[in-house]
Amino acid sequence: MKIGLYFGTYNPIHVGHLIIANYMADHTDLDEVWLVVSPQNPLKEKASLLSDHHRLALVRIAIEDNPKLKVSNIEFDLPKPSYTSTTLSYLQEQYPNHRFALIMGEDNLRTFHKWKNHEEIIGNHTIYVYPRALTEQERKEQIQDQTENDFNNHPNVRYCDAPVMKVSSSFIRHAIKDKKDVRYLLTEPVFQYVTEMHFYEK
Repeated sequence: MKIGLYFGTYNPIHVGHLIIANYMADHTDLDEVWLVVSPQNPLKEKASLLSDHHRLALVRIAIEDNPKLKVSNIEFDLPKPSYTSTTLSYLQEQYPNHRFALIMGEDNLRTFHKWKNHEEIIGNHTIYVYPRALTEQERKEQIQDQTENDFNNHPNVRYCDAPVMKVSSSFIRHAIKDKKDVRYLLTEPVFQYVTEMHFYEK
């Protein structure tokens, strides 16, 4: 089975994440997409970051009716900080019959050369890249970085024509704090959970 790994803090998971994950599961050769919830870095405490178990629960209820999407807490028990190369090695040991690929936005591919063991990752795993709505400054930085580290034509990089999503978790958190209506940016179960628990209100 070919598994696409979609890493994120999911703080909270929103419709943009789900549209990308579902697109990758439905429009590529991936059999499943695993949404890997990144654990809180103990050295970088962030007041706005929900606890690991709450973010895991939000992802679980967001995707529970989609058999092609799974949630993973694989990084919770791995050494901190989490490195993608370490997670990939661990998963390959645990699931030797699966092939693992990465799902990332084009902004992450631009800085991929800064990742630990990036050459090993791209040499052994397919990377599925989805478009991001970049600012003009980010576009300029992208062009500059690509002249130095051009992964666009790498045989293991596949660009996907997924919908361009501009919604972000930080926008949702700030909107909730400002008492704005975010119901259409979250699935109904996630919206109910966040509302009932009074998350992000302070």
